[in-house]
Amino acid sequence: MRGSPAWQHGVRSALPVVGSSLQPPRDFFIWLLLGKSVGTLHFAMKPPGRLGVSWGNVPPFPLTRSWGSSPLGVRAGRHVPSRPCLGEPPPSQTPRDAKATGEVKYQVRRVANALRAWRGPGGPLRPGQTVALLVGNEPGFVWAWLGLAMLGAVPAFLGTALRRGALLHCLRGCGARALLVARDLYEAVEPLLPTLQELGIVVWVLGQGPCPPGVTSLQELMEEASEEPVPSDLSTPKDMMDTCLYIFTSGTTGLPKAARISHLKCIMCLGFYRLVGASSKDVIYVALPLYHMSGSLLGIVGCIGIGATCVLKRKFSASQFWGDCQHYGVTVFQYIGELCRYLVNQPKGEGQREHGLRLAVGSGLRPDVWREFLRRFGNVRIVETYGMTEGNVTFFNYTSTLGAVGRGSFLYRLFCPFELVRYDVLQGAPVRDAAGWCQRVGPGETGLLIAPVTPKNPFLGYAGGRELSEHKLLRGVFAEGDAYFNTGDLMAQDAADFVYFRDRTGDTYRYQNHRNTPPGVQRQPPGQPPMPSRHPPRAAP
Repeated sequence: MRGSPAWQHGVRSALPVVGSSLQPPRDFFIWLLLGKSVGTLHFAMKPPGRLGVSWGNVPPFPLTRSWGSSPLGVRAGRHVPSRPCLGEPPPSQTPRDAKATGEVKYQVRRVANALRAWRGPGGPLRPGQTVALLVGNEPGFVWAWLGLAMLGAVPAFLGTALRRGALLHCLRGCGARALLVARDLYEAVEPLLPTLQELGIVVWVLGQGPCPPGVTSLQELMEEASEEPVPSDLSTPKDMMDTCLYIFTSGTTGLPKAARISHLKCIMCLGFYRLVGASSKDVIYVALPLYHMSGSLLGIVGCIGIGATCVLKRKFSASQFWGDCQHYGVTVFQYIGELCRYLVNQPKGEGQREHGLRLAVGSGLRPDVWREFLRRFGNVRIVETYGMTEGNVTFFNYTSTLGAVGRGSFLYRLFCPFELVRYDVLQGAPVRDAAGWCQRVGPGETGLLIAPVTPKNPFLGYAGGRELSEHKLLRGVFAEGDAYFNTGDLMAQDAADFVYFRDRTGDTYRYQNHRNTPPGVQRQPPGQPPMPSRHPPRAAP
């Protein structure tokens, strides 16, 4: 490679959502990170002088079913081809076992070939076209997602609570050419069918027919589709920063925006669970919605990245949680802070310490809930994280320091740079000095978290008008021409470099039917350690 005038780096993954050519020198650092953090990828020299990445020892994903009382068991077989990959509990909810029923790869291929052979309105699905998914936590979400990615299409994950005006806004915002909806969510789409037909948006239902005029059953198309592989060039992007999929913001300060997620970010999510200490031997419990990044990219892709088992819950239930953990042998729990609060608020019962849970990873865990969780449920290692779907800064609390979201040491800032600047709550803007520059805060002081936008640390923005993305940027922060991503979150960093979430500016936090409005910056006496936040931080990317 030394004699090569320009390094050409090729990446190929078992996930069709990733795979492209990388251009150094910036990408050489990415390769180093991948080599350290993603154990399921390995490097191999390919003539003439090409460096390739392939999917380790992962065999084709076999499908067997392991029925349980309510969750569905998902396992990405890494070294053992017979391991369960994806299954759904029967309607009766009666525990039973079933043998292999096929392979996930064939389900994914059927989706891809069915849509590729589509001859209805708009013709076959082509690379680069956007297809919106209105699907809950079920196997069909994964099949549809990966099938679309095999064709080079861009999936857009829609929140299952979207209705009428908000749903139409999201479909227009991401430029959807088609909508794939779950059978149990079709009622949300039915009133919009005339408008969707006017917009030229094709509707496919993920399930059996019959369907009304203008709507097609994807299941029927899949039954007639081939199981042959789809040409790999369809899913190979020209650039790693191309849009891989869209994930919508929560819409708490307005209508949801379609955040662009790059192919590179998807690759990095393969290493998420390895970064927090999980392995292929773990059984990971995911109850977060798949239309959020935490559920899809961190949950599903993260499990595939280490070859672990994922128990995917359709909807979180605090009363069923510990029973699920015992039944499935759960060892890792992916949370947001509210889920842990629900658990500690449950009545004390027998067996709450009789489990194999060893690791809980997520975001938004308040210190008081953290303490009570450990007191009630035993020695569980908690790894608190921070991040945003569209953001370019992430924290991991590797040391389990109570209340912290991570540690921003000098070394950490080298590859994940950030700043904390003074913020005027009344004006709703950073404080600037006489020269117009922002001012950094000192240890223990609360400041606005911002991160530089550079080629190594990009912000891809949102689909739609440029003003949507520009709204999240601060310019002329410390020098002419610089640009920083504005997280909208207030943080504090102590003398030991631990970072603590304080509050959210001009935003609200909503989970299920709970909505909390931030009261302003929390204050603490000079020299005192940062106070715990009353509001949960965002999920890590």
